[in-house]
Amino acid sequence: MSIRIGVLGASRIAESAIVGPAGELGHRLVAVAARDRSRAESFAEKYGVERVVASYQDVIDDAEVDVVYNPLANSLHAPWNLAAVQAGKPVLTEKPFARNRAEAQHVAAAADAAGVTVMEGFHYYFHPVTQRALQLAGDGTLGDLNRVEVRMGMPAPQPGDPRWSLELAGGALMDLGCYGLHIMRRFGAPSVVRAKAGQRTPGIDEWCDVEVAFPSGATGLSTNTMVADEYSFTLRVIGTRGEALVHNFIKPHEDDRITISTSAGTTVEHHGRRASYTYQLEAFAAHVRDGAPIPLDNTDAVANMALIDDAYRAAGMEPR
Repeated sequence: MSIRIGVLGASRIAESAIVGPAGELGHRLVAVAARDRSRAESFAEKYGVERVVASYQDVIDDAEVDVVYNPLANSLHAPWNLAAVQAGKPVLTEKPFARNRAEAQHVAAAADAAGVTVMEGFHYYFHPVTQRALQLAGDGTLGDLNRVEVRMGMPAPQPGDPRWSLELAGGALMDLGCYGLHIMRRFGAPSVVRAKAGQRTPGIDEWCDVEVAFPSGATGLSTNTMVADEYSFTLRVIGTRGEALVHNFIKPHEDDRITISTSAGTTVEHHGRRASYTYQLEAFAAHVRDGAPIPLDNTDAVANMALIDDAYRAAGMEPR
């Protein structure tokens, strides 16, 4: 059975994150709204959304909308997720979950009280290449965990991009580092040891590096830059018996390799070019329709925002 999806905004990420997966899985995009109606109309025409409505609230209140997809600017995630919760509509929200830990706690408490799901869109987690990396770290293939390194880089967004706006809760750590810290937490309970950042404008980090420590004694490094020469999103897991490199853990549909090096030699595995966003929507829809469990709950979202806050403070900055 298909689910009927309402889309908030006409964002650049929507094509890969919701339009493509919905089409592949047979779900309907029934309503969209944007601040500029003409943008919503263009979006609807291009992607086959059934109708344009006047406002975000109209999307949420639409009787035919089963679930809401929220890809708005970071500062608008929490307010509109709350609005959807109040209307009893499950939400698939882009990351990060909120601007900071306190705001995340507020959304989580409201969602828990209402019994409404708000799932943070860490799509990478659902792809087989990520699950394989976690398996290798846990089944002894790599030995005891020594270090996790997540290195993320992208060319600079345009000057007016929301990612450069403090008011819209931008910054490299918010946009990229949330991934790095999130996957660090799949390997244990890391705490921030130190962090440093370069600020493009006061309060907005164009790059941010975060060092963490795990209770086991293992260490981790999350590097994030929005002023790189090219896109690069790697995950390296290093153990006492070997290491594994995921070549593009954020976009495995572009590069699905994981290279495993141990004393037995080096092997390269491929885990499929199906998009991580499709796996994510598949899991979310199964939860909404059938009550299937999902691995990313409100507790996880709050914990991730808390770690982001800690990293900003360690870098001498204030949380968003």
